[in-house]
Amino acid sequence: MIAKATTIALIGFAAAAPASQTASGPKPQDTEVWQPEVPVVTPGPAVSIPAPSDAVVLFDGKDLSQWVSTKDKSAARWTVAGGVLTVRKGTGNIETRRRFGNYQLHLEWRIPAGITGEGQARGNSGLFLASTGDGDNGYELQIMDSFRNKTYVNGQAGSIYKQFAPLANPVRAPGEWQSYDVIWTAPVFAADGALKRPAAVTVFLNGVLVQDHTELKGETVYVGAPRYTAHGPAPIKLQDHGDPSAPISFRSIWLRELK
Repeated sequence: MIAKATTIALIGFAAAAPASQTASGPKPQDTEVWQPEVPVVTPGPAVSIPAPSDAVVLFDGKDLSQWVSTKDKSAARWTVAGGVLTVRKGTGNIETRRRFGNYQLHLEWRIPAGITGEGQARGNSGLFLASTGDGDNGYELQIMDSFRNKTYVNGQAGSIYKQFAPLANPVRAPGEWQSYDVIWTAPVFAADGALKRPAAVTVFLNGVLVQDHTELKGETVYVGAPRYTAHGPAPIKLQDHGDPSAPISFRSIWLRELK
């Protein structure tokens, strides 16, 4: 989930309710979609997929040499232990040193066993497929505990946050490893900044298709409507959402650049 509100107008998600026409302006709830519920699918056994020979290895289980703090580009300060990368609360988002256009990405993530809370407060992070700013700017694929945990469908795991619900919910129980396999097609802009081709994404969650060449409406926002701002190749970002009960972990992060 994106952590900070913006002041842009209402989202264009077809099933969303109209924006509140009150003096206080749009609210986060205006862009939450709760129905229809996403069908639950039991995934196959978890398998960690090694990086192929032409991959860029973004996390090899040893160090954070491929990552920096999003805020000031200093060395990333999350925790690495036992081959696993874990969010260190309060250190902020991290992003790749390198910038990418189109790519295939593999990433594995885990919500801690014994997590408490509910809804968006029950394990929360985000994979930003292209990071366009210091905070929560960019295009977010939601990471959270969606195993028997009800929340708005365009905010559960596998969703393009506040834009598109996943086609299925194949999330495993907390404490088990989950996997994302992503095909990202970056947006294309004209010389004057106008959008020529929207971003598109295909996502498999635990081997189950949850986004099928979905064309994004713009960058992720918490309040209001998504929109595009011209940019070129961009880093990939992982979110420190600040949830004290859920230090989310990652492993086996690799990428293949595509034309």
